Amino acid sequence: MILLEVTSLHITIAAVFATFIVIVWLLAEFKGMKDEIKERLGINNDVIKLKLQAYERLTVFAERAGLKNLVSREAELLQNNSAAGLHQAMVNALKSEYEYNTSQQLYVSTPVWNAVTKLRDQNIYVLNQLAATLPGNASAFELSKIVLEYSMTEKAELNTVVLDALKYEVKHLLQ
Repeated sequence: MILLEVTSLHITIAAVFATFIVIVWLLAEFKGMKDEIKERLGINNDVIKLKLQAYERLTVFAERAGLKNLVSREAELLQNNSAAGLHQAMVNALKSEYEYNTSQQLYVSTPVWNAVTKLRDQNIYVLNQLAATLPGNASAFELSKIVLEYSMTEKAELNTVVLDALKYEVKHLLQ
């Protein structure tokens, strides 16, 4: 008859075991609810990865769109080329890289996308203005010189502001 005897120790062990099972079940339910909420809100690793890739591509664009970087990337045009040819190549580079990245606006905030657009527009405007100061027969070297001189002025490089905005948004995305 000792086998059928229930003591307080047995009841305590059974209660602890039942409590453990209930806690595990509740944790599983809460995890499922959390995943469902994240999915409904569009918050999951795939979305975060897409957003980060967009920020990475726009960071590359902002770096490449800097006036100093435009001149250095088009360096092969400096020899035996006209200022008009270099000017057109730099403007085309800005436009084509911007167009290549237009789909990224889906993944970034409107203010950041507007900043990227303004970067393109401002740098095209600056290139047009600087090219207009040169005589028609100016060399590519002369244009590159005044573009680099302009880029050395305080706050002439809008791309650094755009890069800061991109970094700020990524920092908040990852929190």
